[in-house]
Amino acid sequence: MDKVYNKLRNLDAYPKVNEDFYSRTLSGGVITLASSIVIALLFLSEFRLYLHTVTESKLVVDTSRGGKLRINFDVTFPAIPCTLLSLDAMDISGERHLDIRHDIFKKRIDSHGNVIEVRQDGIGAPKIERPLQRHGGRLEHNETYCGSCFGAETSDDDCCNSCEEVREAYRKRGWGLTNTDLIDQCKREGFVQKVKEEEGEGCNIHGSLEVNKVAGNFHFAPGKSFHQQNLHLLDLLALQTESYNISHKINKLSFGDSIPGIVNPLDGVQWVQEMPNGVYQYFIKVVPTIYTNIRGHTIQSNQFSVTEHYKSSEEDHFRSLPGVFFFYDLSPIKVTFTEEHASFLHFLTHICAIVGGIFTVAGIVDSFIYHGQKAIKKKMEIGKLR
Repeated sequence: MDKVYNKLRNLDAYPKVNEDFYSRTLSGGVITLASSIVIALLFLSEFRLYLHTVTESKLVVDTSRGGKLRINFDVTFPAIPCTLLSLDAMDISGERHLDIRHDIFKKRIDSHGNVIEVRQDGIGAPKIERPLQRHGGRLEHNETYCGSCFGAETSDDDCCNSCEEVREAYRKRGWGLTNTDLIDQCKREGFVQKVKEEEGEGCNIHGSLEVNKVAGNFHFAPGKSFHQQNLHLLDLLALQTESYNISHKINKLSFGDSIPGIVNPLDGVQWVQEMPNGVYQYFIKVVPTIYTNIRGHTIQSNQFSVTEHYKSSEEDHFRSLPGVFFFYDLSPIKVTFTEEHASFLHFLTHICAIVGGIFTVAGIVDSFIYHGQKAIKKKMEIGKLR
């Protein structure tokens, strides 16, 4: 057994020196103190980096098919009343959603931006007081109300019991309803009066909509949309002037859930119209994004980049609809973000490198100073250095 111990002792790469032979110097003490402070500072810095999460990004081809895309928006129009403001969406597959009202909220605002009223679009029913029946007479107590669609009926059983139903019937026919003073339902509901009361007001519209995960557009416009011979037209009501101020501020626009650390480029963007009538267009490239945090929770969302263009009615030979249009397209590349910690072995390797490196360099510096001082002292003793 003693032979084994002796062989192990011979492998010792750190031979010990008796303390009686140590020579401690002032310069060695200063260098030791300085190196210890540097080691402590570098250790704390490395420990903070170890605790801090690192986000790794990677680009892959998006192989997903189908699905839906949720668009969240909050836009303020300081010069368009809520009654006139509508939201439409359509995509390249041919699917159209006109005058969207589900999950849409509108806030009437005055010229100073103060909120007058908040309402969910499409909520509430008009009060009926002896409305005009389809056959021409007034509603009696023992009759069921069936309002006229004013020529837009598609069958003998069709009834239009509200101003909105008349407008919808006209839209399906591809007709524009421009004079609501002649419509009994609109007069009874005070639709014209409502528009006139909101004159000079603005509107904040916010909510979300789900669309197919294909290229398309959604837009905010003054009036109700309808289609005729594959053309997208707009019923401008003829209730206001022919010029519409589409100045707007985008408080928020996102495609999906928010991602930590990602700022959407259109949040807080404001544009003021200087020329009468026109169309403002945003061209958006949507990039699918997957974010996984340190706990393994995954968020599937989207980032986007954007360019913009304004086209006034004077330079528009095709008479585009006044409004704010958002044209979006999907990128074939998907971005993945993954939060992760540096491994403990990686941290330990760095600590060993810091401690060993500083002590080695400090030892070299101390040895240089010690032997330099010793050589100078020896030369002074023999009189070679004066």
